Amino acid sequence: MPKKILTGVVVSDKPNKTVTVLIERKYAHPVLKKVIKVRKKYNAHDEKNEFKVGDKVSIIESRPFSKNKKFQVMENSK
Repeated sequence: MPKKILTGVVVSDKPNKTVTVLIERKYAHPVLKKVIKVRKKYNAHDEKNEFKVGDKVSIIESRPFSKNKKFQVMENSK
């Protein structure tokens, strides 16, 4: 099974070796056909503490680093 890759914006970098990434996705409601915007925050592992608030990053699914950290920062998206 391929690993999930998501792109979003860093909203917090306070914890050590962790960034919180806000992912936004849009989809059409199955009955109402209205486009809905959904936001979700993911904690991602950042080994070198190199990403700051406002950076656009890609995160990839990986082994669990902790209870809530199951993603790893892949790269800085432009």
